[in-house]
Amino acid sequence: MAGPGVTGHAVDLLVLGSGAAGLAAAVAGAAEGLSVLVLEKTEWLGGTSAYSAGTSWIPGHRRQPDPAADLAEARQYLDTLVGDRAPRELRESYLRHGPEAIEYFERLGLRFWHSAKVVVDYHPELPGSGIGRALEPHTFDARRLAGFGRVRWPIPELALFGGTLMVRRAEADQLLKVFDGSVRATALALRLGARWVFDRLRHSRGLRLTMGDALVAALYDQLTRRSGSVWFTARTTELTTDASGRVTGAVVSHRGQPVRVTARRGVVLAGGGFPANADLRAEHLPSPTPQFTPAAEGATGDTIALARSVGGALAEPRDDNALWFPSSLGRRANGSTAVFPHIWDRAKPGIVAVTAAGRRFVDESVSYHRFVRAMYAAADAIPAWLILDAHTLKRYGLGMIRPQVREGVLRQYIEDGYLHIGQTIGELAEAIRVDPDGLKSTVGAANHFAHTGVDEELGKGESSYGRQYGDQAHRPNVNLGAIEKPPFYAIAVVPTPLATTLGLRINANAQVLARHGDPVRGLYACGNDATSMTASEYPGAGCQIGAGLVFGYLAAHHICRSS
Repeated sequence: MAGPGVTGHAVDLLVLGSGAAGLAAAVAGAAEGLSVLVLEKTEWLGGTSAYSAGTSWIPGHRRQPDPAADLAEARQYLDTLVGDRAPRELRESYLRHGPEAIEYFERLGLRFWHSAKVVVDYHPELPGSGIGRALEPHTFDARRLAGFGRVRWPIPELALFGGTLMVRRAEADQLLKVFDGSVRATALALRLGARWVFDRLRHSRGLRLTMGDALVAALYDQLTRRSGSVWFTARTTELTTDASGRVTGAVVSHRGQPVRVTARRGVVLAGGGFPANADLRAEHLPSPTPQFTPAAEGATGDTIALARSVGGALAEPRDDNALWFPSSLGRRANGSTAVFPHIWDRAKPGIVAVTAAGRRFVDESVSYHRFVRAMYAAADAIPAWLILDAHTLKRYGLGMIRPQVREGVLRQYIEDGYLHIGQTIGELAEAIRVDPDGLKSTVGAANHFAHTGVDEELGKGESSYGRQYGDQAHRPNVNLGAIEKPPFYAIAVVPTPLATTLGLRINANAQVLARHGDPVRGLYACGNDATSMTASEYPGAGCQIGAGLVFGYLAAHHICRSS
C-alpha cells in the first residue's frame, strides 16, 4: 500500500531505461499481452542507443547465405576470443536465440537491412570470424510517431547541419564523392537536402531518422501502438520487495511526486551501465582514468545499485571492464564539450598515430576498441596523436573537421586548440610536444610504406577489417598514404568508454542472480546493466545492440512464462 503522500500505479511489466535493450523488453512484453511502463530518468528517449549506429550483430540470421554454418563459425569465434572470461551459457543463449529474436521483432513491424553484408568482424584473424553478421535498422519516418520530439538527437558532429540531418553510413560514403563530381552522389545530396528543407519548415530537425535514432523510434512506435507507456524524468529511488524477497516494483520520483509502481509480473533493468559516472570509472576502469565518455548522460549505474540493494550480485571484473572509442575533444558553439569518436577515419591513407615519443604503436585501421587497448598498452600513448598532411585533411577530413573545409573554419579549429599545425614535421612535433626525431623518423617510414604499398612495421593495409574503411580508389594500398604536403596537422585522441561491460550477474533468461547463484525473483537485467556475454571483448559491429535486443526479448518472454 502506498504511504502518506505517495500515489500508486500498477502494471504487469516495469522497465527501467529506454535504450534498445529496455525498449526491446517493453515491446516484447506488450506484444505478449502485458501492460508495460518504461521509466526514463532523462527527458530524452533512447539513451546511448540513440547515439549508436543502431546495428545488431546477429550470427546465423536468415539473410546469411548459410545460417547454420555461420552460427557454428560464430561459436568457434567467440570461444576463441572470449574463452572462459564470460559465462558460456550467456553467449550460447545469445547465439541460439538471436535469429529468432530478430525474426520476432520483424513480425511485430521492425525492419532491418542486410546492407552491412560486407562488414567484417573486428578480429578477422581469428578462426570463425565472419562477414555480414550485422543488421542495420531501416530508416524511420518520424512523421509516423506522435512522440517524435522525445527521441534523443544524435551526436551533432556525426550528423549534418548540427545534428538536424541524419544519413546512413553508406550514404555518408557516397556523399563524399560529390567533391569528385559524381552525378549519383550529387543526386543523393539533392534528394536528402530537399527532404530536409521540407521537414525544417515545420520542425526543429529532419524527420528521416537513421542508425540508432531509427531503431529507437521504431521500437517506441511499436510500444505505443500496443498501449505501452513511457514516463520521462522519472527517477527510481527504490526497488520494492515482498516478504519472500521477490521484487514487486519501485518507488519513483515523477513530476516532483513520489509514486509507488507495482510490477505484477517483473522488473527489467536496462539503465545503460555506468560509463557516465566519474566515480565508478575511477573505481573500475584502467589508469589513467578516462575523464570523458560519448555515452548518454543518464548511464550512471543507478539501476545496478538498485539491484544490489535487493540482493543482486555484480559480476567478476574482466580485463578493463569497458568497450572503447578513441575520441578527440572539441568545443561546440554553445560552449559544451564535444566527444568525437574516431571510428573509421583512422583507416584512411595518409594518417598515422603516434606516442609522445613520436612513434607508431598500432595498425591505425584496427577497430576502435583494439586501438584504445593499444593506447593503454603503450603507456606513453595517452593522448595519442593522429598525424596527417594538408592533402589528406582536405581529401578525407579528420574527426570533427569535414572534407574540403573552408580555410576560415580550419583556422577556428586551430585557434580552439582542436587542430595543431606545423609548416614542417619538426615544427608540428614542437607544437604537440612529441619527440621531433621520433616523429620525423615515423613520417619518413610511413612515406616509404605508402610508395611500396607494404607497412613493414605494423601491417596497416593487410587486415580485411581495416581495408574496408580505406580509400578503395587509392593505390597501391587503400590504407597507406604519404605525409608530404605542408602544412602538417595533428589531433589528440584519448580513451573514452562507449560502454561498460561490468554489470549484474544474469542467467540465460536475463534473470538477475544473487551472490549464491539463485535468481532474484522478479528482477531481470539486459543491455549494459547486465554483465557482458563477451567479457570485455568486442567481436563485431552491433554486438551491444544485438545483445540488448536478444536479452530484452528473453527477459520479456521468461516473465510471460513465469507466474
